[in-house]
Amino acid sequence: MESTQLKSTVCEVRYHWQQLLICHKAIAVIRSPQLEIGLAMAQAVAQGGIKIIEIAWNSDRPDQLVTLIRQELPDHIIGVGTILNQQQLQEAIACGTQFIFCPHLNPNLLLTAVQEYRIPLIPGALSPTEIVTAWQLGASAVKVFPIQAVGGANYIKSLQAPLGHIDLIPTGGITLDNAPAMISAGAIAVGLSSQLFPKPLVEAEDWQAVAKRTQTLLASLQVSNS
Repeated sequence: MESTQLKSTVCEVRYHWQQLLICHKAIAVIRSPQLEIGLAMAQAVAQGGIKIIEIAWNSDRPDQLVTLIRQELPDHIIGVGTILNQQQLQEAIACGTQFIFCPHLNPNLLLTAVQEYRIPLIPGALSPTEIVTAWQLGASAVKVFPIQAVGGANYIKSLQAPLGHIDLIPTGGITLDNAPAMISAGAIAVGLSSQLFPKPLVEAEDWQAVAKRTQTLLASLQVSNS
């Protein structure tokens, strides 16, 4: 990151993303086998109070789903996840994504999103070396994944002394019960998928129950979206 202009862009994108996370703390991750189900999932967590929604790119017709949800929920922040390559990145940008999550670190994807489009990109990393590398390359935050495989909240806490300046978003094993501990340990936000959308509730299309789980999560994180 040698260019002064590029550094300025990275800081600007980071700042706006950081402010969203400080306010909202939770990201609902939707991985839907059907477009209509994906929309209903988004509406359910929105009813429960979540403002930031991620659509996994291996959902059914994810580009259409992003466009549709942005139309239906114009006051929400809608992004994508599981982006693996440039083609997927360009397709996500074309459909109006407002942020991007990747399970890995790809410097080219990072530079394209942040430098060319000023869209936050949050790569996945696990070790301190990977986390620092991602941050130095311009990541808007770092997705610590899979968090439960390396100790959960204790791992986030152990990273704070040397890496407290880096915004961390743990995913992979986040539950309604352990999410508050992640925030207390120093995470700026958490990402949840199956815990917000248990398979039996989705299959039964019990969206009120999903909304209630969302309310429970936000109350435990002391998030107010009123």
